[in-house]
Amino acid sequence: MFSYPYQKDQLITPTKAMFLGLLCAVWLLTGLIGHDPWKPDEAYSFGLVYHILKGGDWLVPALAGEPFLEKPPLFYWTAAISAKVFAPFLPLHDGARLASGFYMMLTLLFTGSAGRELFGKSAGWAAAIILIGNLGLLIHAHLLVTDLALLTGCAMMIYGYALSERRHRLAGFILGTGVGIGFMAKGFIAPVFFLFISLILLFFSIWRTRSFLITLGIALLSVLPWLAVWPTLLYLYSPELFAEWAWQLNIGRWVAHARGGDYPDPFFYVTLLPWFAWPAFPLAIWAVWEARRKLRQAFEFQLLTVTFAVMLLALSLAPRINELCALPMLLPLTLLATAALFTLRRGAANALDWFGIMTFALVAILLWWGWTGLLVDSPAHITRLLKEYRPGFEPIFQRNQFWIAVVVSVLWIVLVWRIGRSIRRSVINWAAGVTLLWILAVTLWMPWLDSSKSYRVMVGSLKKALPASYNCVSGVHVAEGQRAMLDYFGNIAVRAQPRPECDLMLVEGSAMTHNTEDATRWTQIWEGGRPGDKGEHYWLYRRKGVKAH
Repeated sequence: MFSYPYQKDQLITPTKAMFLGLLCAVWLLTGLIGHDPWKPDEAYSFGLVYHILKGGDWLVPALAGEPFLEKPPLFYWTAAISAKVFAPFLPLHDGARLASGFYMMLTLLFTGSAGRELFGKSAGWAAAIILIGNLGLLIHAHLLVTDLALLTGCAMMIYGYALSERRHRLAGFILGTGVGIGFMAKGFIAPVFFLFISLILLFFSIWRTRSFLITLGIALLSVLPWLAVWPTLLYLYSPELFAEWAWQLNIGRWVAHARGGDYPDPFFYVTLLPWFAWPAFPLAIWAVWEARRKLRQAFEFQLLTVTFAVMLLALSLAPRINELCALPMLLPLTLLATAALFTLRRGAANALDWFGIMTFALVAILLWWGWTGLLVDSPAHITRLLKEYRPGFEPIFQRNQFWIAVVVSVLWIVLVWRIGRSIRRSVINWAAGVTLLWILAVTLWMPWLDSSKSYRVMVGSLKKALPASYNCVSGVHVAEGQRAMLDYFGNIAVRAQPRPECDLMLVEGSAMTHNTEDATRWTQIWEGGRPGDKGEHYWLYRRKGVKAH
């Protein structure tokens, strides 16, 4: 390991470690409970968990009773177990969401461990604090999405690589287990990362060692059970479902995408990361610039730059591109930012510190102002905009949430005022500011947010319009998340495709683009949508000739 100035930094005292651990815990736990499954990703994820909870097959992921095999089921197993354990105390969706907290806790643990291994004893907490400060992670880290298990697997992979120089056998086991968790969370992307990162690292002489080769060999042995057990059981259960998962929804989709050559937005992540990975992104750039002359001797920078490059290229060429898929790239950027933190010029550190303080203070004031305006029905422009965006929403004063928001706001002011001068001050203040805004959103704004992302009201309205008896409901353009919420809130199983035996049909569309169904065969019996959502609208039809009961 090359010697850097940050390795000479004083160790974190137990008191400081307790404070940083408390900050991470507050950030982690806030928002995991207290709201319905949100559209779009959380809704369908919980639908897969709900199928297990209703007594469904643990082997085959299913949505509203129909197989849904895009991803292996590890995350859904974990969430189902969590929901069962906490069922006496929490609604099923809140209990399931605690699985997200479990995987994020592991991610923070392994990211901090990697920072400590790569950059010295004082860097572990810095890495964890920088990670929770990333803007793109905040909301996604508190949702029920399988990408969080992939994130944990990637954090374990990086820690395994980092540990390989010192404890190669343990490193191999952690590395292989991380690849396995990533595979069982989201399919073949984690093994792709592992394959190309390992091959590229071997081009550097510092990595062509016996200990690293032993690490890779143990990693391969450790990952084999993860790669073999569930796919084998799925194949034995149904060769057709195995082929659908392995080829149609995974390998075949990648091959078809590569052959087609249609990459509509290959620079999506390049334009996303400057804000999504803030403040890690600019700090990571500074770290690489500072270490540009040391790359041949610094295995840690070789590891992190190669890992980031492989992730960026693989994800940019993947068939599906969205914000959630960018989460793994936060890990190498965060660890590079940890290196930069201790070589950052004082002026730049102070600028980042004051930028964060002023930004979070301004946004916190706006959150308080907007909430107060809604509560007292203020004529202010911001209040009118909020009402137009969510018509029909009636705010209520929640005493406990209000006082939590007050106390946290005061504590943030005290923290900013009293925190001592240190090399970590800017990122601690940034993470504390992010946590402040998240707590204000969860306490003051949760009813407003929940009304804008929940399907509970819409499903309740639809359920009242259903006939007392019917064969089944087929769906037209009804997405997975909506089908999941119809099943959860209304016990309405909507088939993914139109079925001739179904005497009811639910059509999803837009109020401007919907074409009325053939009036000679169908009669409309309900129309609706989520309050204030102009992008989604639904129509329920009954086949003519079927008597209403």
